Amino acid sequence: MKADDVKKITMVGAGDMGHGIAACFLQGGYTVVLRDIKQEFVDKGVAGIKKSFARFVEKGKMTQEAFDDALSRLIPMVDIEEAVKDSDFIVEAVPEILDLKKSVFAELDKYAPKHAILASNTSNISISDIASATNRPDKVIGYHFFNPAILMKLVEVTRGDKSSDESIQIGYDLAQKIKKVPVIVEKDSPGFIYNRVNEPTLALLSKILEEGSPAPEEFDAALKPFMPMAPFELMDYVGIDIAYHGLEYFAEVLSPDYKPSKAFEEYMTAGTLGKKTGKGFYDWSQGRPQIDTAKATKEYDLNHLVALQVNEATKLIEEGVCTDPKEIDLAMANGGGSPFGPFALAQGIGYEVLNAKLEELYDKFKLDIFKPTKTMKEGNIKV
Repeated sequence: MKADDVKKITMVGAGDMGHGIAACFLQGGYTVVLRDIKQEFVDKGVAGIKKSFARFVEKGKMTQEAFDDALSRLIPMVDIEEAVKDSDFIVEAVPEILDLKKSVFAELDKYAPKHAILASNTSNISISDIASATNRPDKVIGYHFFNPAILMKLVEVTRGDKSSDESIQIGYDLAQKIKKVPVIVEKDSPGFIYNRVNEPTLALLSKILEEGSPAPEEFDAALKPFMPMAPFELMDYVGIDIAYHGLEYFAEVLSPDYKPSKAFEEYMTAGTLGKKTGKGFYDWSQGRPQIDTAKATKEYDLNHLVALQVNEATKLIEEGVCTDPKEIDLAMANGGGSPFGPFALAQGIGYEVLNAKLEELYDKFKLDIFKPTKTMKEGNIKV
């Protein structure tokens, strides 16, 4: 099978990510079944797709004809057997619980045609573990879109232990057909590329909270001139609980250095989780917080964050997760708001400067995840 043979796609899970991914495939001209466990969830997903497309029409990015055509190819459904019986490519976007995903994949394997590829939108869970619930591990791949899926370009196409080259290629080509930027993750590893490269920054923020200084606003004030959302502000926006659970997961599967600090835990206990609860590191009750750049700390700067990213990116190369620095840069530039990936930044700043920043962080916090790698010390990666 090739990507050109894919005609019908089933989206399992109609939440924010699920209906967002379904919308991308509808825009790409595919017939899409949107399936969830209750009719109300399916209806909510359909409403979400209509809302996104209506916005596009309003902004002149989509014609009314294209809107009507896309919706004519959308098939809402609750019955899982019916939803996948003649699908060529199935994407799962259910909550991030391994046992739940495995039970979903066992059902998909039972009801989907033998040629169908089963893809998971998981952001962290092992593709090989998910595939173990099926009798077609060669046809199971990771297919990680970023939120909001309809706008974000990056798709991480991840190879499980037994994924075939054909399955990976079909996933890659399909992503290109719907105008996304796919990057192949060669080895199934925690956080794949984008989340893995960003995780040491969260560990640093957790440690800064523990130190009690600088305050989140003082830290953010130093970074705000360089990014649309500064680190603590972004964590508030996404949800402190999401960052907390991410650190817990990395502490379990990668290094105990990631364990969230007690000071971080206090936000969880208090239920002040950021924007969604109205308060986190900032007060969101009046809308987006105003960060006073005059309060900027002198203790940390942008190069500390770049150093952490580049260092973690070199680990991906050393571990064979993604061996091409250009692909890592492509992923990082398309998964977030930065126009440059870590290696392009490193080339401009200089590895000597970044290694010194890592040594500073290691001396202060004594976390092995902050130590420069062999590749980092050699500093000869060019993109």
